[in-house]
Amino acid sequence: MSAPNPREYANRERAESFGSRADEYDQFRPSYPAALIDELLALGPRDALDVGCGTGKAALPLVRRGVQVLGVEVDPRMAAVARQHGLAVEVAAFESWPDNDRRFDLLLSGQAWHWVDPVRGAAKAAAVLRPAGHLALFWNVGDFAPSVRERMHAVYREVAPSVLGLLGAGAPIAHTVDRYREPLRVAGLEQQRTASYDWQQVYTRAEWLALLSTHSDHSTLPVDVLTQVRNRVGELIDELGGSLTIEYSTQLLLASR
Repeated sequence: MSAPNPREYANRERAESFGSRADEYDQFRPSYPAALIDELLALGPRDALDVGCGTGKAALPLVRRGVQVLGVEVDPRMAAVARQHGLAVEVAAFESWPDNDRRFDLLLSGQAWHWVDPVRGAAKAAAVLRPAGHLALFWNVGDFAPSVRERMHAVYREVAPSVLGLLGAGAPIAHTVDRYREPLRVAGLEQQRTASYDWQQVYTRAEWLALLSTHSDHSTLPVDVLTQVRNRVGELIDELGGSLTIEYSTQLLLASR
C-alpha cells in the first residue's frame, strides 16, 4: 500500500476502524525489519512511548530486547490484543493523552503518525521526550511487481475505484516523511534524518485477502464492494500461482532536539 495522506488524521471513521479487525491485524499485518529495530536500540533508550501502538507490532521487538515500553492506543480492541502480548497500554488519543509528567528517552510511532494531528502531535511529542530524547516515525510502504501492479489496478478500476489511488505507488521516502518535518522543527525537534530499509514478503492468497481487510481504506468499503474486491483479487492471485510477493520499503524519520 502507498504512503499515507497527510490529512488522514481528520478522518476519524478510518482512524478508528482498525479494532473491528484487531485479531487479523495482529496476525497478518507485517512487522518491521530487524535493521530498523537495531537502529532504534542504537539510540540507547531505557524506556519508550509507542504512539498508536496497535497490537504491539513495533513495541514488542523493543520489549524483547530490554526496553520498557508504554503504548498509547485510541482503540480499546487493539489495546486489548497488545495487552495479551504483555504490553502495557493506555487507551487515549495521543493529543489528549494525560502524560502525568512522565518523560521518555524514545517516542516511536509505526504506521500510525498520519492518524495524529501533525501540529498538536509534534508539540506533545516534544513535551514528553527527555532533553536528549528521540522521536522515530516510520511506515511500511509496499509495492507490487510492475507486471502485477497493472493487473491489480485493473481490478480496482472496475470494482473499487475509490481505493485505486492508494495502491502500490512505491512512494519515495521524501513523499512519506518530509511532510512531517516542519511541525517537528517548530516544536523544537530540529535535528532530523531519514533512512529506509528494503525487504520483501510473500503472501498466500488467504494471507493477502486477510491483510486487505485490516486496511481502513478497505474495511470501510460497503460490504458488497469489499466482497467483489476479495473475489477478484483472489482470482488474480490464483492466476499468479497462488502467492503474491510485496516489495516493502520501511521509511524512517528520526528527530531530536
